[in-house]
Order: sequence, then structure tokens, then C-alpha cells
Amino acid sequence: MIVGVAAVELHVHASQSLKAKRGVVRSISQRVRNRFNLSVSEVGGQGSWQVAVLGIAAVGSEAAVLRRVLERAVAFIEDLHLAEVTHADIEIIALPYEEAGLGALDVEPED
Repeated sequence: MIVGVAAVELHVHASQSLKAKRGVVRSISQRVRNRFNLSVSEVGGQGSWQVAVLGIAAVGSEAAVLRRVLERAVAFIEDLHLAEVTHADIEIIALPYEEAGLGALDVEPED
């Protein structure tokens, strides 16, 4: 199992309040979810009027595919021009996983 994560730091220049920033962050998050089917959450900068950090995550079986999707999501956020992407990190993590362990989840039909 491969997990891909991205941390995207945003600067919302026009924001004059937390409410205004939340609107921009909510819009960006929803568009990324809809376009790429990724998990998105604000993970930092909650107390700042103009800074937000988005955490984006995906799970799959191929590292190259996950990296490409996360890179496209970051480029998409930049192309929206709703906020400036000041920094972005992408990390791909391979987790140990054995299919043999799934047998315990099989349910026998009752008579």
C-alpha cells in the first residue's frame, strides 16, 4: 500500500478576516476534492488571517501515479489564483501490507 501526502502552504493576500480566509480555503479544498478525488483538510494556520496550510492525501498501489496526481493538484491550486502557493511538499510513503491478513475478514454464510 502506498500513501501520498502533500502539504501546501497558502498566502491569501486579499483576506482581511478569518471568515474571508475560510471561504477561500473552503473553495480551494472543495475544488481539489471534486477534480482529483483526494482527501483535503486545513492542517495549519487556523489562527492567521492570510496563511493556511492544506494537507492533501491519497492511497494507491503505484507511487509514480500518486506523485503525479498530487503534483497536478498543487499545480491546479496555483492555477486557481485564489491564493498564492508559498511552499509545497509531497511525500510518498510505502507501508508494509500483506494480503494474507485479509482472510480474517471473510464471513461464512449462515445455514
